[in-house]
Amino acid sequence: MAGRVVFFVSVANYEPAYQAASLGITATAMGDDVYLVFAFDALRALLRDVWGKPHTEREAAESARAEGLGVPTPLRMLSEARAMGAKVLVCDTTLKLCGLVAADVQGKIDEVMGLASIWRLTQEARTLTF
Repeated sequence: MAGRVVFFVSVANYEPAYQAASLGITATAMGDDVYLVFAFDALRALLRDVWGKPHTEREAAESARAEGLGVPTPLRMLSEARAMGAKVLVCDTTLKLCGLVAADVQGKIDEVMGLASIWRLTQEARTLTF
């Protein structure tokens, strides 16, 4: 039962990044069309390669346990999901609100889209927010 899943990702720290990345890679592996729409803190962290890094002692402990279990980091899961076909998007207005231009996100974001196009992706899709 493949379908479409749209993840709205605006938080940068470990727990929500882990949830978004692990669900995103799982949905992609199961044949769903997966779109991760990055915004604000998550977008800025992704551009600096620190998305999903722990921000608290609790998250640092969780991240260390994950490493000990051989669980990949959120950034690695996102990269692997993209290699399998997941798409990372950003709204053109959000990009501007963050003080960025399309050239700033090259290689990290698959497409800069208008909000109307992102909204169309949500039609008949499962949506999750992190």
